[in-house]
Amino acid sequence: MKLKEWLDIWLNKYTKFAVKLRTYERYRYIIEKHINHKLGEFDLDDLSAVTLQDYVLSELESGNLISSKGLANNSVIGIVNVLKSALKLAKSLEICTLDNSDKIKLPISTEKPVTAFKKCEQEKLEKYCLSANKTNYLGIVICLYTGIRLGELLALTWNDIDFNNGIMTISKTAYRIKQNGKPQVVVDKPKTKNSSRFIPLPKQLLKILKRAKRISKSDFLLSTRMGGIVGTRAYQKTYERILRKLNIPYKNFHSLRHTFATRAIEMGMDVKTLSEILGHKNPVITLQRYTHSMLSYKIEMMNKMGKMLSVI
Repeated sequence: MKLKEWLDIWLNKYTKFAVKLRTYERYRYIIEKHINHKLGEFDLDDLSAVTLQDYVLSELESGNLISSKGLANNSVIGIVNVLKSALKLAKSLEICTLDNSDKIKLPISTEKPVTAFKKCEQEKLEKYCLSANKTNYLGIVICLYTGIRLGELLALTWNDIDFNNGIMTISKTAYRIKQNGKPQVVVDKPKTKNSSRFIPLPKQLLKILKRAKRISKSDFLLSTRMGGIVGTRAYQKTYERILRKLNIPYKNFHSLRHTFATRAIEMGMDVKTLSEILGHKNPVITLQRYTHSMLSYKIEMMNKMGKMLSVI
């Protein structure tokens, strides 16, 4: 059996109903645009360790479909993981006799640097968004004071806000996919099991939300003119437009989440609490990601410790 034939079976018979729609679409894109293009015509038993390693190197050197330059390490790792999953199942089902994918030498995974807004930039953003008289701008302020992700923000409905107890429930996320060539926004379960969570809201933010709800004509906190859900691309463009207007250097939307985490650590929030608010699997992830934010706190604590030192 050719690899492309097996990948079609693996994707639609064994994977499609076991993963989220967004994951399925990502796998399908990887298979169609990357794997089949170079390996699809190979018989499964002809995929030697050398052939697979050459494929990985070609993706690292010229795998970008637009520029023909090399793909980032993490992108190549994602492609290889799809290939490994498919070949491992083929071997276990005895569709092929060999699986050489475990012999692939992968590039080093690279963590994207965490970027947060400076306090002066954050204040500028908040002041503009709260005074602009545009309800959707409030989403930026919500992210700065809760650390929620873009998809979680856009999926929020007024039913997710418990105004009596000041609690926000995160139980779903929105994302953009293409189906039959047409983009659409899908509301789905959160990113991970830990992403479902309850977030206590600051009293000041709760007050702002109460005012916004009184004039809202939609079930969603942020909405289109017709009251529907806002698309992720559309809101990203709104965010970028605001940054340009305020002459604030560009940082991606996720930087709002990083800014929340950075400010929380600076103010002394313990890592376990922050981890739960962010929806991380465990506090270790939070510690690793925001080590840079801990530095100023470490310096402050060490200087306090130093006050016990008697200098002659």
